[in-house]
Amino acid sequence: MTAPVLGKVEWRPAAEVPELLAAPVRDALGDLTAYAAAIDPGLADTAAFCAEYDVPMDASANCVIVHGKRAGESTYAAVMVLATDRADVNGVIRKHLGVRKISFAAQDDAVSSTGMEYGGITPIGLPAAWPVLVDEAVTRAGLVVIGSGIRGSKILLDGADLAKLPAATVLALAQG
Repeated sequence: MTAPVLGKVEWRPAAEVPELLAAPVRDALGDLTAYAAAIDPGLADTAAFCAEYDVPMDASANCVIVHGKRAGESTYAAVMVLATDRADVNGVIRKHLGVRKISFAAQDDAVSSTGMEYGGITPIGLPAAWPVLVDEAVTRAGLVVIGSGIRGSKILLDGADLAKLPAATVLALAQG
């Protein structure tokens, strides 16, 4: 399997570098064609990563964890949008999840619930009950960089493959 070239990082088949993936990500990767690369953990935030490693922002997808509530019930979900876009959390996402109140999940809750590091959370390997909402632009973007579950690496895969995750739903999530 020949690794693709994107930016100034060395992409290797993810299955060959399991140390670059958080345990839940390793366990859930399955047969997804994915590559991983080590990065400086201090540069894990998207803008810093893209600038340092020469990766276009529109080839990066961010995963944010949202927390919604309705009638005492609590719902968590992962939201994937291109780094150039903002998710419509209070509109499309809140309505899709059927919650009355929604916000970004607290950092401690996101980390403890996912088993991943903050700044590296990814939709691969999340709790099975969590919906994964993928913006349609991510599925059309071709190769995209996402988190690996840790801050010291990134994953590269075809954005369309995120729609194949067990809990994934593709929607128009970006704010206009």
